[in-house]
This record gives sequence, C-alpha cells and structure tokens, in this order.
Amino acid sequence: MNTTQPAMLASASLLKADAIVAGIDGLRQRALAAVKRALDGDFSSAQLDRHQVVSYELAMLSAETYAARTMLAYAQQCVAGGDGADFECAMVNCAVADFSTRARGRLEKIKYAVELDEAALADVFATPDSHEFLRAWLDPATVAATGHQALEQLGFGRSQLDEDKEIIAAAFARFADEVVAPLAEKIHRHDLTVPEEILAPLREMGCFGLSVPERYGGSSPDSGEDHLAMVVVTEELSRASLAAAGSLITRPEIMAKAIYHGGTEAQRAAWLPGIANGDPLCGIAITEPDAGSDVAAMRFKATRADGGWLLNGAKTWSTFAGKSGILLVLARTDPDPALGHKGLSLFIVEKPSTEEKEFSLSQPQGGRLSGAAIPTIGYRGMHSFTLFFDDWFVPDDNLIGGEDALGKGFYLTMKAFAGGRLQTAARANGLMRAAFAEAMRYAKERRVFGQALSEYQLTLVKIAQMAWNLRACHEMTYTVARLMDGGGGHIEASLVKLYACRAAEAVTREAVQIHGGMGYSEETPVSRYYVDARVLSIFEGAEETLALKVVAKELITNAGTPPQ
Repeated sequence: MNTTQPAMLASASLLKADAIVAGIDGLRQRALAAVKRALDGDFSSAQLDRHQVVSYELAMLSAETYAARTMLAYAQQCVAGGDGADFECAMVNCAVADFSTRARGRLEKIKYAVELDEAALADVFATPDSHEFLRAWLDPATVAATGHQALEQLGFGRSQLDEDKEIIAAAFARFADEVVAPLAEKIHRHDLTVPEEILAPLREMGCFGLSVPERYGGSSPDSGEDHLAMVVVTEELSRASLAAAGSLITRPEIMAKAIYHGGTEAQRAAWLPGIANGDPLCGIAITEPDAGSDVAAMRFKATRADGGWLLNGAKTWSTFAGKSGILLVLARTDPDPALGHKGLSLFIVEKPSTEEKEFSLSQPQGGRLSGAAIPTIGYRGMHSFTLFFDDWFVPDDNLIGGEDALGKGFYLTMKAFAGGRLQTAARANGLMRAAFAEAMRYAKERRVFGQALSEYQLTLVKIAQMAWNLRACHEMTYTVARLMDGGGGHIEASLVKLYACRAAEAVTREAVQIHGGMGYSEETPVSRYYVDARVLSIFEGAEETLALKVVAKELITNAGTPPQ
C-alpha cells in the first residue's frame, strides 16, 4: 500500500476542506434562521418543542461543524510547524470528507422544514471542487492508508500541550498505569467502591483541588481558572478507569464552582479547603425520579424551620452519594409552581461517609436520609444512589449564598455544570484513548485467514475513523478549556460534550468489534470501555435535553446575530 501519496497531497487540500466546512456552516446558519422566523419571537419551550427534530439535527450538526473547524485549525498549525503535518492533514481531510456526507444526510432530513432547496445544497455538495475533494478523500484506499499511518504513530492520541501541562499529564499517566489500571477490572467486575489505594494518593496529588483557587487551598490560579489542567488530569485518569478514577473530579468540580461563584466569603473559606483536600468527598443531588434533566420541573422542597431548612423528597442518580461527606442539593424554596426554575436554591448537606450500597441515617431532631445504589451495566465504582429525604435538617449557613441567593440555585447549577460538561468530554477522551490503544494492539497481533487484522482494508478504515474522532475530541476539548479560562466557552462546552460522548460510543464499539468474540468477553478491557462509554451521553445533561434545551435554544435565539 502506498501511504505517502495521500500525505503529500494533504496540505494542499486543506483549503478545499475549509471551503466545504464553511459552505456547510452557511447552510446550518440559514436553517437556524428559518426556525427563528417560524417562531416569530416566541422562544418558549412550548414553541421550541414544535421543532424538536429540526432542532436536534441542527444541534448535532453544530457540534460536528465545530469539531471540523477545530481539526482544521490544528492541521493548519501542524503545517506551520512542520511536525507531522502530512499525517495530520490527511487525517483531517478524510474526517472532513466523512463529515460532509453525514452533514448532507442531516440537512436532507430537515430541508423541507427549513427552506433549503436542492440548489442551495448543490452549491455546497455538488460543485466540481467538492466532487474532487470527496473523490480523493473518501476513496477507501486513501482512508486505509491514513489508518495505516495512525497505526505507526507511537503514542498517538494526545494533542500538543505546553510543557507545564505535559508534566502534569505525565505524572497522572504514571499514577493511572501503576495504581488505577491494576485495580480497575476488579472494581468493575465486583462492583466495588473506589478504594483508598486510589483516593489517598490522589488527595496527595491535589486532584480534588483543580477547580479550587490557590487562596482556598486548591491549585487553580487566583487570577482565573485552569480548565486545561483539569482536562488533562481527567483524561489520563479516565484512560485507566472512567468510574474508579476519571470521574472523581466531576463532583468537586461542580460543587467547588457553585460555592465559589454563588457562596458567601464565609462559605468559601469554610468549604473550599476541605473540597480541595478531598475531605470530605462530594456528591451531587440534582436529578429527581420524575424530573430527569428538566431541572425547572423539580418538586423536591425545602421549607423553613428554626435556624435552617427541612428537606423533603427524592433524588436519583446521585453519584458517589454513599462515600461522600457532603452533597450539593437543589431544592424548591418557593412553593409557587409558576416560578419554575426561579424558585430553586442550592444547599450543602452534610452526612457521614459510607461504603455500603444502602444506608439509613437519622438526626436527633427526627430527620431521616436513606439511600440505595442503583445497579448499572457499567460505570461501576462510584455508585449512583436514589436518595430519600424526610425532614432532613440543614442549617441556614448551608444555604449557598445565604438569603440573597434564594431562587438563584438553577443559575448556579447551570454555571457549575458547564465545567462538568467539559470534564465529561475529557472523560470521553481518556476512554477513547484506552479503547484505541487496545484496538490497535489487538489488530496487529490477531491473525485471520493468514494475515494480521491490521493488514485488511476495512480494519484500517476503522482505525482511521477512530483516530480522527479522537483527534477531533482532543482539539475541541483543549480549545474549549482555553476559552473557559478566558471567561467564555459555555455553549462550546455543550457542543464538545455532544460530540465527544457520541464519538466515545463509536470508538469503543469499534474496539469491541475489532476484538470480535473476545471483545464481548469480560476478559478484555474493551468490554468495560464499551459499557462505560454508554453512560456519557446520559449524565451531565442527557444528549436530547442538552441538544434541544441548551444548544438549539441558544443557537436559534441568536441566529443572524453577529458574534461578539
């Protein structure tokens, strides 16, 4: 197989790739504007729900377009630097060609609803330049050659980082390989709670203080945030185990941001140092059995009592709630249902830590809190609980932000969850890197019909697809981390979560498929990667809710508005 010719032509094709992505983006913006006109200024949930299918397709297309743009920017950076440019450009061109076919499919589904005629589509997808580009970069031999190059890239997976982040990555990579990986399979198979062998050294390494400013005992600079450090650490830990390591940062990330941005100075001083030290560990109790991702529909209530509040109701999918010593709880403090999300407030709930999968706690004044772990197909180690609160007393000091923050819990939650979405993308990156490495190793070792799997065209195409999905997710995640460090990037955090979680499902699925029957066996790590990946599109904002209620709503509302 000639692997050099595609690489030699790759750099020159980037301009054509960029033009195709720009054309698709133009169609996307035109479609968003059409939905906005149909709404005629009414952006209520009821009106937006009349356009759910269109909104969903446009949200996913927006995530894919953002992925293509960030990949192109990275390839252009490689060309300027000259390091590995041929391979990176070839991979990006193949990815853009593949994206083009999927984008057309999404637009074909909705073209009659968003005023896109055949001529508009033809101006992007049927020009001589686009035909020439697609003919070159959808050619199976070309894609397979790119897959062959990916197999030869030692350590392929992580993008370029500055020296300080490389040092952080290396330290946590060693910990992941030496401490987490040997325990990961046992924790998964026996559904164990994350052990102290993992937790204690992570406390020493400052893992839980990545989102806590230095003046409160964390490692985030006082002058701003360091989302990129959080992303790099998360990725390396998730590579060894999603549930037993990579997800340990999520809850302190969310809780620390809620307290830092919404709490009083006394609350910051009281709680952030402990969170940074991993003592106590954190849990998040937002979701309710009948509300799911619809935060505004929550009925869990907090009523005033002497010196504090009484919490009543049920929460579910509260991950790590047993082991945690504090819970971030969203409750309705104003009983008026017409207020919706404006009647919600955030509380810090203290409780004893336990490794049991069921617990029942009582307070001297009569309050009760019980919990039971939910059996799951994957993501084992942290355990997600259903919790029942019965007159559980919380002092006034534990109302985040105090009286001035009553009714602001929804906004604080959403602000905190933006970082959680970025962190989820980082978890997806780590999981994909692990699955990709195992797939490449097995493809080289396994012989079928007289030759290695890695010598077959279809296997090489799968490898190429896995490689460009991983590269896209890296570039998006690192780009968004830098945007968030500068105070922006909130809609981009949602876009990267949409793309990376779906990509993780695709990459781990192909890793299992390359392993064949062995991939379906618990004897191989890829089976764990596959079931773990499936949860990513569900938590930190289910894919459909995130696409419709966050991404599509903002994009449609701002359609036609020049970016700031």
